[in-house]
Amino acid sequence: MKTLVVVPVYNESKNILKVIDELKKEKYPYDILIVNDASTDNTLELLKNTGVKVISNTFNMGYAHSIQLGIRYAYKYSYDYVVLFDGDTQHIASYIPKLIEKNIETKSDLVIGSRYLDGSYKQYFFRLVGTKLFSILIRLFCHKKITDPLSGMQCLNKRVIKYYACMENYPNIVDANLIIDLLLKGYKIEEVPVKMRNRVEGKSMHSGIFKPIKYMISIIYAIIVILIINIGRSR
Repeated sequence: MKTLVVVPVYNESKNILKVIDELKKEKYPYDILIVNDASTDNTLELLKNTGVKVISNTFNMGYAHSIQLGIRYAYKYSYDYVVLFDGDTQHIASYIPKLIEKNIETKSDLVIGSRYLDGSYKQYFFRLVGTKLFSILIRLFCHKKITDPLSGMQCLNKRVIKYYACMENYPNIVDANLIIDLLLKGYKIEEVPVKMRNRVEGKSMHSGIFKPIKYMISIIYAIIVILIINIGRSR
């Protein structure tokens, strides 16, 4: 059973070495792939001496397409599972086996690491509103309870790896919209409780006031498009 941990990074020089050290300390036999999204700081320079596989975009493609690049790598080299893991120290490596075990036990296509299943995680206002809104939309259109549709910590099996890798119109935003898409197409999704840290170093791509609002509008638009496409195909 081959597992690849895909870590997309952009200007994470203050965090990426900590993330790699944490991943390496785990005993689980997974491979690590860093996708450097044309960082303008010294992230790439730091990665050269880590001994992990690194792919670098020639220009900034964004978080979503960096993830797809990592998934395409996994598809090309026939990995059984992909774990998506952020490069900002928020995700905790010791939970990776739990996601994979849940995937195997439940025969799921996608397992999401949920911050909210144990009720202890405190979220920023805009992200909390977005989480609640998208959870409602998923339950409304897909009849499935997902507590953390915005979690970036996920475990994909071979079916989803192939689907994402071969998707020509891979969206610029990968959150609740893709969860809805998978559910409407009959893929099985489950969650497992995880804890996450708050970012300490560096700048989040959702920082400020206007970026989260723009982000939420973009996801809602993407969800509408997915619903139209899937409803059209079902007729």
